[in-house]
Amino acid sequence: MHTLPLFSASLLGGLLVVGAALADEAIMPLAKNDDLSIADVKGRYVAEFDMLVFEQQVAGQAGATVPDARGQMDGAPVLTYAFPTTLPPSVVGFGDVEGILTLVATSHPDFDDTPLWDEQGDGSYDNDGRVFHSHWVVLVEDERVPGGLAIREIANGEQATLPPTNPGMPLYLDSPGLSVVLQGDTLRILVPSWRVRNARDFSFDAVTAYLEVNTSDDSRPMLGIYEVYDVASGDLSLPYRLADESQ
Repeated sequence: MHTLPLFSASLLGGLLVVGAALADEAIMPLAKNDDLSIADVKGRYVAEFDMLVFEQQVAGQAGATVPDARGQMDGAPVLTYAFPTTLPPSVVGFGDVEGILTLVATSHPDFDDTPLWDEQGDGSYDNDGRVFHSHWVVLVEDERVPGGLAIREIANGEQATLPPTNPGMPLYLDSPGLSVVLQGDTLRILVPSWRVRNARDFSFDAVTAYLEVNTSDDSRPMLGIYEVYDVASGDLSLPYRLADESQ
């Protein structure tokens, strides 16, 4: 597995290519539409609630597009609204590993990877994969997929440090149960300040993308990016900063 030096914006800009051609025709990302086209991005610290708010405004309706179930884990589609950050992975409990700590809201109807949380509020904790829900992931360079990035895998025998809310998959992935709020054209993820060790001096970007689970092909990562629909900055330079509403 290749690792990506932290905060390498220039390298990232060369890897994530919007609309990259797919080498594997069997992989069929959802077509881009207005629900996945980013119109604006914001981040703010709300002092009244000691809360960080990450926000994507889209040209259509946020969260209205979801993937169809594949019927199995291998090849399961994952649709993502993502906020790559310059925060080190250790602030959310991943230990001292290289990669891009990224806050995401995902929909993947074939599986539920948030066993502690009942996002639908129906009393069942294992049927919420289709509902947009939050994760922290660590992204690393991976040239085996068109998007050039994948969620960092845990190698056999690796002594990985993971948050206690990791769902058990062999990935640097956490299921923190952060609120995802969908209102019209806007998606927000709410992060209590203490969940990132009260960090506010960092930068971020916004991305919409298609990922796919792979459990059968050793030539591809377990969960890589196959299509990038939009990048707020245009070049993934992570230029955005939190506005401080306490001032």
